[in-house]
Amino acid sequence: MIALARFQIVGYVRSLRVLQPVIVVLLIMMLVLLQKPGGIDRTRLAVGSFGDVAAFMFPVWAWTARALLDTQPDEQRALSATAARGRTTPVWAGLLAAYAVNIGLGVLAFAAPLAYAPGAGVGGGAMLTGTALGLLVAVAATLLGAWTSRAIIPDAGVSLLALLGGVAAALLLGLGSLSWLSVPMIEWLRAGNHGATEFVSDFPPIALHLALWSLAVGTAYVLTSRTRP
Repeated sequence: MIALARFQIVGYVRSLRVLQPVIVVLLIMMLVLLQKPGGIDRTRLAVGSFGDVAAFMFPVWAWTARALLDTQPDEQRALSATAARGRTTPVWAGLLAAYAVNIGLGVLAFAAPLAYAPGAGVGGGAMLTGTALGLLVAVAATLLGAWTSRAIIPDAGVSLLALLGGVAAALLLGLGSLSWLSVPMIEWLRAGNHGATEFVSDFPPIALHLALWSLAVGTAYVLTSRTRP
């Protein structure tokens, strides 16, 4: 699995598709750098930046996962399944590769909030919470992107529309009574912008929600991918 994941990452990097999300992340970093927290609310703003960056990165992570999984040609994916003597191992390897690349992008994106936080008076607990939030959101976004990959949706146009629709649904469903069907984006944004204390105290149910959502979506993806040619 590790070898297959490394193989897919190398192919993604060599195809230069990785430059697309890197450029977007650098632009997000510049936006955060230009809005350095200041004034009497600098601590609350610095804490809120963790939730804001996670929300910004959610569609970027989903897009990156889809692009990485689509880099491998169908024939090569079939050969990988044959070499691995099963369809499950390549599926997990693809998810691992996509998540690893997303973590690398997350390190870039969260560099500015982590750098500003100590100077703004943000405690270690809030910083750890923000980092954990990023790791969990990256999992959910990776799975969403995987669901729109070519292995599930062969048509590129439909796949892109599904990706955009999935991201939009993740936001819109969170505004209503069906919020349990979506990622808790509204909840983590609200908690982050209310300060460090609420951000830390509200994180456990948010983390549980993200974990359960990812488990359900990931299990369905793996089972569906096993039946694909």
